[in-house]
Amino acid sequence: MSSKSSPRSSNPSSASADPVRDSAHHIWLAGLGAFTKAQEEGSKMFDALVQEGQAMQRKAQATAEEKLSEASQKMSSLAQEIESRATGQWDKLEGLFEDRVARALLRLGIPSSRDIHALADRMSELEKQLAGRTTRTTAATKAPARKTAAAKKAAPVKKAAPRKAARK
Repeated sequence: MSSKSSPRSSNPSSASADPVRDSAHHIWLAGLGAFTKAQEEGSKMFDALVQEGQAMQRKAQATAEEKLSEASQKMSSLAQEIESRATGQWDKLEGLFEDRVARALLRLGIPSSRDIHALADRMSELEKQLAGRTTRTTAATKAPARKTAAAKKAAPVKKAAPRKAARK
């Protein structure tokens, strides 16, 4: 009988196929090892990634809040500045309006509130002076002796004619 040679020895290309097959087998084994290692350390890696993600989220949130706070402060200061400008302009416009109304009233001959207050003060002074004079005249008229009844009948007093109403 003749001996058959192994399939490796009979085919010259099989010698070159052995290193490729061996290399593929090594790659396969490395993949299996990586898969096993990933299963063992996968949960640890996942937890580490979750923690890093939370840290990144906190940092991003803090940065966003800081930027929001800065923007809010800028908007607040801008609003205050605009409000102060508007108030100043409104006060200026109000002053101009009051001046023009006062000039128009003056041209029409209508007295101002200052004029009316001055007039009221003057009237109070005059009323005080008049009240002082009437108390003095009342005291002076009571002092002289009274006339007798016969003298009163002899000189009848005339009533004053009614006054005409003052024209406006």
